[in-house]
Amino acid sequence: MEIIQAQFLLLPSYRRFPPDDEFMKKFQTKDLYNFRSRSYWLRRLENHDRKERVSVDEYTIEHILPQSDNDPKKVPNHWREALGDEWERIWRDCRHTLGNLTLTGYNPELSDRSFVEKRDTKGGFRDSPLRLNRGLAGLSHWNEQTIQHRGAELALQGTEVWGAPRLEPAILEAYRPKAVPARYTIDDHPHLVAGPLREVFEAFRRQVLALDLCVTEEFTKLYVAYKAETNFVDVVPQAKRMRLSLNITFPEINDPKGMCKDVSGLGR
Repeated sequence: MEIIQAQFLLLPSYRRFPPDDEFMKKFQTKDLYNFRSRSYWLRRLENHDRKERVSVDEYTIEHILPQSDNDPKKVPNHWREALGDEWERIWRDCRHTLGNLTLTGYNPELSDRSFVEKRDTKGGFRDSPLRLNRGLAGLSHWNEQTIQHRGAELALQGTEVWGAPRLEPAILEAYRPKAVPARYTIDDHPHLVAGPLREVFEAFRRQVLALDLCVTEEFTKLYVAYKAETNFVDVVPQAKRMRLSLNITFPEINDPKGMCKDVSGLGR
């Protein structure tokens, strides 16, 4: 079991397990409503660690702060007043996030009503048997602060629902693959050692390495490779330029200056 946990924790690139603080931050700010399996999140949060499971399929997702057909012009005046002067920014940033989403069987009845009406009407949050709605019954208003607070509470709960494997650092380090000494370095590329191309290369590598913690740099005999799980861009230093090979389908490239060439049929 320890070996399996270590293998999961050492996964690279986008498959890696983020630390709890990173997971919580993204979980709170991600557009969950337009996520491919949007009901999955709320279903797991509602039924975590309970034997008598709620059939979430009988409920629909409710925007506490209404989405108003995704049109700010349709946001009711009572919601604009509740959110304050920055209502449109708050509405755009928060309406599809974790803190603003819940489950209900009374979606048409709640509609675009004010928060107090949604809370107190028949079938509203006070009447709801769902765990997700428990905290809403005791609130008197709904704004950016309450959305963020509820999102933080649910995200913390999420670290239990989707808990990552946990191993002591010393144990995990024992399973980490040993680094192979680099065979080539920047000194093997005379065009990059000095001169104007070095400055361009340093600016380029800073940007690429900053894309993600999983990005690595490898010097080979003929080029410099940047990898996540596989090479996504290779730099071939030449006398007066750097030629970049992008691992991407040619039609996806936005190339208004016509600088790119399709090399998919050339073996590289």
